[in-house]
Amino acid sequence: MKVVILAGGLGSRISEYTKSIPKPMIEVNKIPIMVHIMKHFSKYNFKDFYIATGYKGNIIKSYFKKNTFKDWNVNIISTGQNVMTGGRLRRIREKLGNTENFFLTYGDGISNINLKRLLKFHLNHKKIATISAVRPPARFGFIKLNKNKVSYFKEKSNLDEGWINGGFMVLNKKIFKFLKGDHTYLERDPMEKLSNQGQLYAFKHKGFWKCMDTLRDKEILEKNIKQKKHL
Repeated sequence: MKVVILAGGLGSRISEYTKSIPKPMIEVNKIPIMVHIMKHFSKYNFKDFYIATGYKGNIIKSYFKKNTFKDWNVNIISTGQNVMTGGRLRRIREKLGNTENFFLTYGDGISNINLKRLLKFHLNHKKIATISAVRPPARFGFIKLNKNKVSYFKEKSNLDEGWINGGFMVLNKKIFKFLKGDHTYLERDPMEKLSNQGQLYAFKHKGFWKCMDTLRDKEILEKNIKQKKHL
């Protein structure tokens, strides 16, 4: 089973690091965040990786030349600088050959999602796309007011938040019909059309998930990994 990782964005919200390296190469506890992600796939015996690079992609290529991982097949594919997520996926289509279904995720999110169950869910429902639905941690505590009286108080949690796309998707090759060009955002028109056609399903994941967008996210993620919450 092939695993596509989108790793070409600018990562402008964490520019403290991305001025010099691409976001997926930012180290979390001395290991690039993308390698943490790949290790999770490898844990489930998914080791055939296709990394779609863009911004400072030469650094990712150089890293995997210097560092090898047992049984991993790592393919680094340059997909251009100013290309959106759907465009990057479209550009690597030939590399995937006749693959019927494949994993797709982003190079900046770590989770303990059960990938075998995700794949089984996708195959059982026989739709074009399955996304992993996660609950984001609340940024602030939540209260309900009855005039000036607090009728409900909940400290920061993820219990009262809605579901969001956490990456870790499984896609059927029919997805390429929905990708029109370099400026296609996978998460916009293609996903909206799939949803309208009943071809988009969500696998609910209630376990650990954390995306690294800012320096604060990085600090939290490092604490989480030290506590082994990602396992």
